Amino acid sequence: MYIAILAVLSGAEGWVAIETYGKAKYEWLKEFLELPNGIPSHDTFSRVFARINPEEFQNGFLSWVNSITQKLGVEVIAIDGKTLKQSYDRSQGQKALHIVSAWSSSHQLVLGQKKVQNKSNEITAIPALIEMLEIEGSIITIDAMGCQKAITSLIIKKKADYLIGLKANQKCLYEEVKDWFESGNYQDLNPREYSYDKQVESGHHRIDKREVWVVPVSKLPCLHNQSLWTGLKTIVMVKSDAARSWGFPP
Repeated sequence: MYIAILAVLSGAEGWVAIETYGKAKYEWLKEFLELPNGIPSHDTFSRVFARINPEEFQNGFLSWVNSITQKLGVEVIAIDGKTLKQSYDRSQGQKALHIVSAWSSSHQLVLGQKKVQNKSNEITAIPALIEMLEIEGSIITIDAMGCQKAITSLIIKKKADYLIGLKANQKCLYEEVKDWFESGNYQDLNPREYSYDKQVESGHHRIDKREVWVVPVSKLPCLHNQSLWTGLKTIVMVKSDAARSWGFPP
């Protein structure tokens, strides 16, 4: 298992590749592993993993990852759903595999994954994934699919904070926030009562301008079901404009 995990982390995508990795790293591996019979064959790797209970293996693996997370002091954890390319099989009637992952971008590390039947089931998979992770002291970011009262409550219960996208799936709350900003109400506030930042970036023949307003909830009228959104402190508006740019190198 140790060799297999190291091989997969290094890019191995099959049993033969795992065996090849082991043989290439044999001198290094034997410094901390007992290998009286050398590197196992690809058939041995296949047989061993076929007999492992997947849930028990996942629990053990996540326990190990959680211990790493605590030592690294992961501050931002992005939770996102993705459909794996080429994971479907039309001849067998098998749909593409959709997973929800927790990702630490600063450490380039997947902290956990949860398989779901389809994208709509992310709402149930996200809380299950959060329950599996040690997130105390971290900021959890999720797109609008995860903008659910139960999810924010769970994140706060596990002593973390959240930054979640707000779109029309929470229609009343979304319309209230959208109307407040579009009416320019933030302009009536004292500049010390909210934060504003502007960034301009260029690259790939594009110029991207982003403006961000961060306003305490206390400065807005009482929002729809505000008391049910556990830990809600701040509302953010992001305005993004992109324009094409063309030029020639000197």
